[in-house]
Amino acid sequence: MKSNAATAEVAQPYAQALLSVAQANNLTEEFGADARTLVSLISGSGELQNCLDNPFIQPETKKNLLKQLLGEGVNPYLRNFILLLVDRRRISFLEAILQQYVNLLRELNQTVLAEVTSAVPLTDAQLQTVKEKVLSITKAREVEIETKIDTDLIGGVVIKVGSQVIDASLRGQLRRLSLRLTNG
Repeated sequence: MKSNAATAEVAQPYAQALLSVAQANNLTEEFGADARTLVSLISGSGELQNCLDNPFIQPETKKNLLKQLLGEGVNPYLRNFILLLVDRRRISFLEAILQQYVNLLRELNQTVLAEVTSAVPLTDAQLQTVKEKVLSITKAREVEIETKIDTDLIGGVVIKVGSQVIDASLRGQLRRLSLRLTNG
């Protein structure tokens, strides 16, 4: 089991290196799109993560699997970077490295990530309203929205941007009302 601090310590320099290669070749957004796809693929497949983490699986086997997985659509720089991680025995950190790359790319583009949790899926108009609200609060240039559904909320939304949480859910309002009634 990898600790978060150790993972971040390993992931940071590799993500920085990947960003440097991407910037030198004007590929930051292309790498970002591929990184997001790979992160969702790895996080969605326990078998793939176990294969990458398993030290008993031969590096050549991992490389062949990754080459098949990446196909021809992935940029050769990114493909070579990922295969280099196998050689350096750092492939188990791939998801963390790619996630860190996406975070660095957000910083570079002055983009913030807003994690929006709602009881039901939001309409495009509602998402636009959330985006405008987050832009006005953060003064960022752009907002990237990640949505989650939590039926326990009853209604409304919870918006998390970094360490700031805006709780506009019915559950949160009921909790605040309950606190006021018990303290009043």
